[in-house]
Amino acid sequence: MQLPGFLNAPTRHLFFTGKGGVGKTSLSAAAALALADMGKTVLLVSTDAASNLDEMLGVTLRNAPVPVPGARGLSVLNIDPDHAAESYRRRVLAQMDIGSTDAERATVREQLSGACTTEIASFDEFAALLSDGAATFDHIVFDTAPTGHTLRLLSLPKAWSGFLQDNDRGASCLGPHSGLKMQEARFKAALDALGDPARTTVILVARPDKGALAEAARTSEELQALGLRNQRLAINGVFHASELSDAVACAIEALGEQAVAEMPESLRSLPRDTVPLRAFDTVGLPALRALLGAAPPAASADAAASPTATPPLQGLAALADELAAAGQGLIMVMGKGGVGKTTVAAALALGLVQRGKTVHLSTTDPAAHLASTLDGEVQGLRVDRIDPKLETQRYVEKIMAARSPGLDAQEQALLREDLRSPCTEEVAVFNAFSRIVSEARSAFVVLDTAPTGHSLLLMDATGAYHRQMVREFEAQGGRIVTPLMRLQDAAYTRIILVTLPEVTPVSQAAALQDDLRRAGIEPYAWVLNKSVLAAGTHDPLLAARLAGERRQIERMSAGLARRMFTLAWQVRPPIGVAELSRLVATEDQPL
Repeated sequence: MQLPGFLNAPTRHLFFTGKGGVGKTSLSAAAALALADMGKTVLLVSTDAASNLDEMLGVTLRNAPVPVPGARGLSVLNIDPDHAAESYRRRVLAQMDIGSTDAERATVREQLSGACTTEIASFDEFAALLSDGAATFDHIVFDTAPTGHTLRLLSLPKAWSGFLQDNDRGASCLGPHSGLKMQEARFKAALDALGDPARTTVILVARPDKGALAEAARTSEELQALGLRNQRLAINGVFHASELSDAVACAIEALGEQAVAEMPESLRSLPRDTVPLRAFDTVGLPALRALLGAAPPAASADAAASPTATPPLQGLAALADELAAAGQGLIMVMGKGGVGKTTVAAALALGLVQRGKTVHLSTTDPAAHLASTLDGEVQGLRVDRIDPKLETQRYVEKIMAARSPGLDAQEQALLREDLRSPCTEEVAVFNAFSRIVSEARSAFVVLDTAPTGHSLLLMDATGAYHRQMVREFEAQGGRIVTPLMRLQDAAYTRIILVTLPEVTPVSQAAALQDDLRRAGIEPYAWVLNKSVLAAGTHDPLLAARLAGERRQIERMSAGLARRMFTLAWQVRPPIGVAELSRLVATEDQPL
């Protein structure tokens, strides 16, 4: 068995990163398993709040290393944001003066309940692994969150090191600065480990797809700027048609070859590995071992069973008809990274415009692909994005304008310095999100959200703000409508969950639905994207995947999705106004 180049004399730290849905988790788990099979002790770490390593490996994830049954030497750890944040809160509270009242401690705990604290607490555990927290392992393999969130995580060592330098005053939204200063050495050690090519390799994972390769190139450049220069490119899911008469199969192969041939120049100089598209889902140790090898896993009885015929499913045009009938409201498109949220959001926005509506289309995704997906302008459609840097600048200037009049020059300088905290960005993004949510009172707003983990952090911030506002206004005998209350209002907000016809994306969509329901938010519909079954094919490899797709449709129909719509795999990439408009044309017929 010939292993990929990233397993040839590997460094101690292996980072797998890339656009959502490109196969980071599969490749990182397969790489960690291969290293363990070579006799190494390996820790596989997920930094994704929506990780599905538990399903792949058949083990319950925890915030501490858990041995993987059947894989001697391999342990897995998930940096759980909630657990990390609670541990962080306890450490901060332990630093408070012994004379602090219960009310003062309760106030500090509430101040530490937002997404900002969750982020830095998760990073703190991540930094510990890079410094001295996993010294007993030969290798640490990181399965990261989708690109935008990962770039934020990897930039934090430099951001916090700069913020903490010569800063030991007062307190921030993360608690006493003196407590943060205690972590400064750890942050520096993490930064040194990340930038050392002898210790760390970054594997940029992409599909043979123009968008995924373009994002890999952007990520490569940003990581270079952060000092992470030891990089490789892994192109996953490379497909070769075996039936030249199959138009769908030939189109998939041709598009992949074209994307690789035209990949950005910055990727061409990187060492490259390719992993072929497999006929099986990468769930279970046999499948993960086969992913990087030549032999397929043994077929299970379930996989060999002939599934029953699936009923016809409605397309996006039918969903656009239903949404347009409401007259106005917020439409949030959510799901795992790489399932096609941006495509679905852009198509639905255009569908609403086709039906005579005025629409504001925006995104909370740091990677922000809306503009390149639409690639054009349409009358009646306003397109923008929540730009974290721009929103942070606006927020800082707003706070400075409000508070500066009562402060002297030194106090103003101290305030501006406090606002340099990386936490400020989280607050600014939440404020921008709240503004967009409120616009849906009188118009249509379609919001393309960030991948699941990042979106859940935004939901956490929404919940924290709701609790704080309700307490304050109830004490004054007043009433307030918070963003969370708008999201819980089924007449105001319609959540669209997007998934792919595979085990893991469907499981993650189901988990996201459970998270939303715990927050009192009920999803409106599911969209099954890139359906090969709906496209029609007789290529043997693709046909082998159809059985799995039918099982996932049955699974969703059996109670997961209240409403279900489908979007067939497109022979022509759904990029540009014309192609996207075709997906929601009013002449649509059930597939």
